[in-house]
Amino acid sequence: MALRGLRRGEVAGLRWVDVDLERRELTIAHQLVHTDEGLALCEPKSAASRRTLALDPETVRLLRRHERAQRRLPGERWSPTRPIFTLGSGAPVQPGYLTHRFRKLVAASGLPPVRLHDLRHGAATLALASGTELKVVQGTLGHASIVLTYLRLGAAAAVSRQRPRDGAAGAEGGAGNQPEDRQGSGGA
Repeated sequence: MALRGLRRGEVAGLRWVDVDLERRELTIAHQLVHTDEGLALCEPKSAASRRTLALDPETVRLLRRHERAQRRLPGERWSPTRPIFTLGSGAPVQPGYLTHRFRKLVAASGLPPVRLHDLRHGAATLALASGTELKVVQGTLGHASIVLTYLRLGAAAAVSRQRPRDGAAGAEGGAGNQPEDRQGSGGA
C-alpha cells in the first residue's frame, strides 16, 4: 500500500492468482467491500482501477515468504484463488481491519497521527517527487481522470511539473532547496 498507492479494498481483495512473482507484478482485478450481506469480492472502483503494477524485489521476497507460510497452514488447502491477506482462521482480511490495525501501529510507533489512506497519497507524492509523470501516477493510482489525480495531489503535482525530467534530485530539486526549506518551516 505504502509504495504502490493501493486502496485498502484492493489490498484486501488481492488473490494469489492476481500476482505473478516471476514477472514481479500484480493485477488489481477485484476489491473486497462490505455489503448488506457481508463481505463481497467486487469489480474495482472504475475501469481505470483495473491495472497491473510492478513489484519491487523486496515485496516479491516478502510475498514468496508469505505464500510459503500460507501453504503450510493446517486446515483448508491452499488455492491460488484464495486471498493473499487472511486472518489466522483463513478468512479474508476485511478492509476495516486494515484501517484499525494501521491506527494501532501508528499509535504504538509514537509518530504523529496519519490515516491509512494517506499512504496512498504519500506513494503518489513520492513518485511525483522522483520525476514520474502525472499521467503515470494517474495509472498507478487507478484514477479515471488525470484531473482527479491533479486535484487530489495538489501542490505535489504542481511541484513535479517544475522538476527536471531526469528524475534525479539534482541541485534544483535536492534537499535544502525546496520552497518550504527556504522559508524555514523545518517540517520533517
